Amino acid sequence: MRGLWLAGGLTALGLGLIGVFLPLLPTVPFMLLAAFCFARSSDRLHGWLVNHPTFGPPIRDWNRSGAISLRAKQLSTASMAFVFLLSVVMGLRPLVLGIQAAVLCCTALFIWTRPSA
Repeated sequence: MRGLWLAGGLTALGLGLIGVFLPLLPTVPFMLLAAFCFARSSDRLHGWLVNHPTFGPPIRDWNRSGAISLRAKQLSTASMAFVFLLSVVMGLRPLVLGIQAAVLCCTALFIWTRPSA
């Protein structure tokens, strides 16, 4: 079972690293998932990720109190607005825009109801 947790952690870590360079792929949720998987498979990788200077603080904030930093909230909201605006400019069908708007609003609501770190 440890092997499956390790594979899941490495996959999540890889997707999170890709998300650093692709603005529409979220980094922190994948890092949280990687930390979760590594906690069940590799103490060394879990410790490395949680103590990483860039990826560690959001993981520690989330583990401590379910908190998201104000800057992360602002950036995520701005990127969601940008993606929706891009969809409108591309002329997507109203049904697709409606579904997208509902999902983005629910996501923003979740983000903004978390405590700020």
